[in-house]
Amino acid sequence: MGTDLALTAAIAAAALAAAGLADLLPRATSAAALRRRAARLQLLVVGLLAVLAAIGLAGLAGYADLVPAVLPLWVPAFAVAAVSLRRLARVRRGAAAFATAPHTPAPPGLRAAAAHPLLALPIQVTALAGVAAVLAAAGLVALSVPAVLGVVLTAAGLVATGIGVRDALRHSRLAEGAVARPERLARPVGVL
Repeated sequence: MGTDLALTAAIAAAALAAAGLADLLPRATSAAALRRRAARLQLLVVGLLAVLAAIGLAGLAGYADLVPAVLPLWVPAFAVAAVSLRRLARVRRGAAAFATAPHTPAPPGLRAAAAHPLLALPIQVTALAGVAAVLAAAGLVALSVPAVLGVVLTAAGLVATGIGVRDALRHSRLAEGAVARPERLARPVGVL
């Protein structure tokens, strides 16, 4: 029980740190800050996925007692691997294009891409699953009881929906700033 709790708590702490970085990513004011944050987030996410994959392989190799502790993390972690990593790599490459001018303000389109819900939401849901896994490993929540599992899944679904709506609204607001307005383009230069 102690090993499960320590392992799950460490993984949940890494997932929470990744969720915090994902939330801060679009708030970067310069291209260099955006590139640094994206690099840190990418490193943290890849490390987290590697640890979860190693636990899965250890479970196949006969150490199955570690697997139930991190089981709630695997589905959202798969979504992170399938969806978020590709978007995160695009943001990092886009910010790296400004490496020769590190004080360049972060372009609005790049900030909007960094705020995309498919980049941040899977990482944030993984952090929620990490909290649930820690509560289960500590014995505070019995996920094996169907009624308790239903309550936990409903609460997690509501929280994830709220986070998703917040992420979508932020992305929409930043995407509007990235689109050139036609009335600005139609006006001749020098005419107010």
